[in-house]
Amino acid sequence: TSGRIARIAFDRPEVRNALDTATVREMTTALAAVTADEAVGAVVVTGGGDKVFVSGADINAIRARGRDDGLAAINQTLFAMLDRCPKVTIAAVNGLALGGGCELASACDLRVAADHAKFGQPEVALGIIPGAGATQRLPRLIGLGRAKQMVLTGDPIDAQTALAWGLVNAVVPGPEVVPAAVAMAERILSRGPLAIRLAK
Repeated sequence: TSGRIARIAFDRPEVRNALDTATVREMTTALAAVTADEAVGAVVVTGGGDKVFVSGADINAIRARGRDDGLAAINQTLFAMLDRCPKVTIAAVNGLALGGGCELASACDLRVAADHAKFGQPEVALGIIPGAGATQRLPRLIGLGRAKQMVLTGDPIDAQTALAWGLVNAVVPGPEVVPAAVAMAERILSRGPLAIRLAK
């Protein structure tokens, strides 16, 4: 935490910041702590390194469990927490945001993307559906037709397309993505706190 802005980073470079049960549990604990901390007004979520935000669910971890357990255990509780978080949440998308990574970014209030970032919902290529909110959140953010294009084709879009479609709020050079997200949070926190809370 720096001042009133908390930063949470997914840092599993060996699996491209993939989400497994332990990582989701750690993120849920961190988010609960930040939510309870009255000194914190905003949360910036990012990925470790400069190539991947979150690459989605850890497929090897899912394969090690049963189908229903594997899919249910990963993202729903965490993303629901992000949706309901009373603090302003900003995704600093520093690279690939695929599957659960795209859904994670979509669950945040705002998104700042590195110019090399890519967003995608490739689940259909694995014979599954994006089950952690893409079928609900993406249409609200980018419209039904574009959301269906992403979900049904599984094809990724680049940062400039994401900006044009309204999936992200800003695109900046890679090294500036976290500072830009922090600057956005600082601008928001300079406004009336009650107004921000009620507006959110």
